[in-house]
Amino acid sequence: MFKELAPYLRQRAVLLTVTHIEEDQIRVNVIPQKLKEGENAALTTPLTVTASAEELDRDLPATLVDFVSAHLQLKNTLDRAKAEMDAAAKAAQAEARSKSKTQATKAATKSEVTKPAEVPRSAPQAAPEPARAASLFDAPAAVPNSDMDEEEEILAEVGEEDEASEENDEAA
Repeated sequence: MFKELAPYLRQRAVLLTVTHIEEDQIRVNVIPQKLKEGENAALTTPLTVTASAEELDRDLPATLVDFVSAHLQLKNTLDRAKAEMDAAAKAAQAEARSKSKTQATKAATKSEVTKPAEVPRSAPQAAPEPARAASLFDAPAAVPNSDMDEEEEILAEVGEEDEASEENDEAA
């Protein structure tokens, strides 16, 4: 029994309890102890076997081999997963740093290229007038040239008619 537990005992402490239950029944508890706070609870899953003394002598060693191998395999899997996550986190941090350095370099290069010429401070700058909404009473909109010619002709005719009507009024 202890030969089967030896590989596991190299990794952590194990608490063994053996209790007489009924006439010929014995209960064996194998309880792995936590090595540190915050450790994965799956690594401390206990094993409880209840059987007769003859059955325990015959089957307990094989059961312990399975128990120990399952726990060691789980520990190795968790360690490997943690190492892979740490490596991925470091790679992501390195990539983020290189991107931020690249963006900072591009921004610095761009600001040097597009840097405006300095304006002398002695010359005051006129503030632009704020934009205002167009009104119906603003200056008339530009009229295309073809329409302008027609309007001038109409106005000229109206002017001639006004002059003629004034002459007619004076004559009367």
